[in-house]
Amino acid sequence: MQALSDFLDRLPETRRPLPWLVLLCALLWLPGFATLPAGDRDESRFAQATRQMVQTGDYVRIRFGEVERNKKPAGIHWAQAAAVQAAEALRIGSRDDIWPYRVPSLLGALAAVLATAHFGRALVGRRAAFLGAAMLAGCFVLGVETHIAKTDAALLGTIVVAMGLMGRAWLTPAQFGAGQAAAFWLVLGGSVLLKGPIGPLVPLLAGITLAAADRAWKTGAPWLRALRPGWGVPLMVLAAAPWFIAVTIATEGRFITEALGGDMLGKVGGADENHWGPPGYYLLSFGLAAFPAAFLVLRAAPGVWADRLQPGTRFLLAWAVPVWLMFEAVTTKLPHYVMPAYPALMLLAAAWALDPLRRAPPRWLARLSGFGAVAAAAGLALAAALLPVLADGAVDPLALLALPAAALFIWAVLALLRQGLPARAALAAVLLAVPIQATALGLVLPRLEAPWISPRLAALVRATAPGLPTARFGVAGYHEPSLLFALGGDIRLLRDGVAAAAFLADEPGRLAAVSDRDGATFLAEAARLGLVPAAHGQVTGFNYSRGRRVAITLYGTNR
Repeated sequence: MQALSDFLDRLPETRRPLPWLVLLCALLWLPGFATLPAGDRDESRFAQATRQMVQTGDYVRIRFGEVERNKKPAGIHWAQAAAVQAAEALRIGSRDDIWPYRVPSLLGALAAVLATAHFGRALVGRRAAFLGAAMLAGCFVLGVETHIAKTDAALLGTIVVAMGLMGRAWLTPAQFGAGQAAAFWLVLGGSVLLKGPIGPLVPLLAGITLAAADRAWKTGAPWLRALRPGWGVPLMVLAAAPWFIAVTIATEGRFITEALGGDMLGKVGGADENHWGPPGYYLLSFGLAAFPAAFLVLRAAPGVWADRLQPGTRFLLAWAVPVWLMFEAVTTKLPHYVMPAYPALMLLAAAWALDPLRRAPPRWLARLSGFGAVAAAAGLALAAALLPVLADGAVDPLALLALPAAALFIWAVLALLRQGLPARAALAAVLLAVPIQATALGLVLPRLEAPWISPRLAALVRATAPGLPTARFGVAGYHEPSLLFALGGDIRLLRDGVAAAAFLADEPGRLAAVSDRDGATFLAEAARLGLVPAAHGQVTGFNYSRGRRVAITLYGTNR
């Protein structure tokens, strides 16, 4: 135990922190990165839209199947398209694999971690910057986002770089040059291309908070002058403008009305994109979302607030608190929404843990944070062990590896906390979270069968009719985006069993997949039309988008 403690104490002193952080990120994020099937909701929508860009060569208009979704900025699709084409050029992947579409998420998360370490040195010191970056890398929600081909992890990378530059302007405005200011605004322009106004909103809220706290109308704001907003804001707009102009021309002005009128994509497959949460939802979910470092953030909170007059602490609080409160106020709540606050929170907690004069937390808070760490580790391990039983009805021996990994995590972290070594406990937590997360994301989830309906249904279609044009395949009762990614955007999404029977009757050689809920109406309509459906197989599983089990039968016809 002493050897481990000494290693954890020396690691933040390393002369080359970035390679160590890259290695840590690889250990945390690569398990399951290429083997986890495409997920429903956003991931398959983003990936399919990008694949259609690559196939058509149209990099301006964004399409998902036959539906245009030009309200969405194109930045993430361009990044994904570049990753797909690079994978194909190197012959290590293809546009039909999901993992190349996840590369921008992986690189964005990596940029966030490295930027936290790099820019955090000026705010909290070298040792705390390393610890804070390691804690950010270990956050469970960030690890999950690296496995999802959408915007949030990539957006986080741009936000951390922008806020790091803003932090330098805040601390040393006289030394903040025009080149750094230009980089700040250009990065924000890139964030607009990824997810609209969310990126610029973070420094805007931080700037308003700092100006209010410092009474900038009386004392002035040299950091704001150092950022050169006079020409910086036009530069940010200019960085994002070419795509907006191009898509407006390509859609003959429809882009403007679509952007003002609502989401073009709507609800594919009836999936509801609103996720309601009660007041305090993000605080309640923080223990798992920010696992394994959430316990240190909670312990540090009173001491951080007491130290709020320190320049670095003041800036990081102005970064984290308004973002958290803004998303807490909205009704649509998902754990990854508050990720832009996480780098600041991790740096604040790391600085507190490494301060020899730190203010000890109240006993109740120390106990609560320790209980949260134990509960999160045990909960993840139990979920990994039980999920194969609940989903597929079988015990997976590999899933059981999470249990001893969680036991080791709990023992080491609690032992270091009892010794009064919170910084070492946090770093140990990150390192010992590697086997827990690797088991969950790399061994358990990819090996499940029940949740991954679309790949199995696509395999059944290809086995039944090799080379069948996707336009001659229709599906009723299962309209999930992952099926479009698995088979292509030309498949026919049929309204119900009656429509499925009519689809088969219209042309010989077609196939239709019909869910169990539409089976009776399909067979009745087929009989009325004089069709004799031939069942070619069935796929069963759990449709997690709708929260129910489903059985889908593949039919052809015998006339």
